[in-house]
Amino acid sequence: MSTPALRLLGTPADELRIAAVGTSEVIRVGRGPSAPGPDAARAVHSKIDMHHHYCAPQWREWAVHHGLITQEQLPPWTRLGIGDAIRFMDGAGITTAVLKPMLPARYRSSAQLREAVNITLQSMTEVAASHPGRFSYYVPLFLDDPEASSWAVRRGLGQLGAVGVNVTANYGGVYLGDPAYDRLFHELNEFSAVVDTHPHNLPGCPPGASSVPGIPNFMCDFLLDTTRAAVNMISRRTLDRFPDISVVLPHAGGFLPYIATRLEALGRFCEPRVEPAAVRDHLSRFYYDTAGPMAPAATLLEHVPADHVLFGTDWPAAPADTVTDLALPALEADPAFTPEQLQGIYHGNAMRLIPQLANA
Repeated sequence: MSTPALRLLGTPADELRIAAVGTSEVIRVGRGPSAPGPDAARAVHSKIDMHHHYCAPQWREWAVHHGLITQEQLPPWTRLGIGDAIRFMDGAGITTAVLKPMLPARYRSSAQLREAVNITLQSMTEVAASHPGRFSYYVPLFLDDPEASSWAVRRGLGQLGAVGVNVTANYGGVYLGDPAYDRLFHELNEFSAVVDTHPHNLPGCPPGASSVPGIPNFMCDFLLDTTRAAVNMISRRTLDRFPDISVVLPHAGGFLPYIATRLEALGRFCEPRVEPAAVRDHLSRFYYDTAGPMAPAATLLEHVPADHVLFGTDWPAAPADTVTDLALPALEADPAFTPEQLQGIYHGNAMRLIPQLANA
């Protein structure tokens, strides 16, 4: 496939302006007290944040220099630094964050895309090395450029010690699970890779516009985008064909848990046909992060083992007060989770999924 003009990973540039609500709260937390001492940190910190966005400052400078973006295209929260991240993490009781890199721009060539990815990888490597134990990171992949993606896998997973890869739910309307991505998924399977996903604008949505006027795309469309990708992977039996990968769905799987019974009943109308057993099997094998805030977990746990639920904040796209005042209290108070299950969600499940986090 040829490299298209539009290159997006993580939260798209056109959505970033909309998503930047509550930025003053993020900055307020970022300017808060310094990190607690080692003893206090050991007592308070217990969480691993599996959904933590990162826009490398080196990438921003490079992209502006090459005329790929302007600073005005990115919301203020993309300019928050690692010091802000650490202060937020300390306040939320987060030991380690796994960085989800974002590189939203229109790249002119595959070579330019590789340069952007390399700059971002180098930045994350330096962050992890400068703050032992606090950060790990995913490799950004652009599946519509197979050669650049294969290079990024070898570079990030094979050489630099990344703990997984990050992909979007669709590229130009071609969703995860499509046979067009099989070559790269074979390579990821050889690495036994964690494949972290993130939603995107729905296909056909005009750049910079909400598909429903007045309703930002991250409110509903992103959840549908994740759901479409998950259903397509179920239909194509992705986890059967690539049994050594682990797929993480953000935002508690979008709408997937709520349509599971519908998919079991009506999957025979899909092409290829979706068997009910395949639905149940894939739902139990996907991983799900709590970034949201997510809905109460009872429906999720009807289909998903609790040890496949991972803690995530969506910071800094999600303002700090959304995390600390809404998402965390709701998670703590959710009657569907036992205290033991919550400890797994905060820490143990991620450690089992990614043992390298023990040596972050």
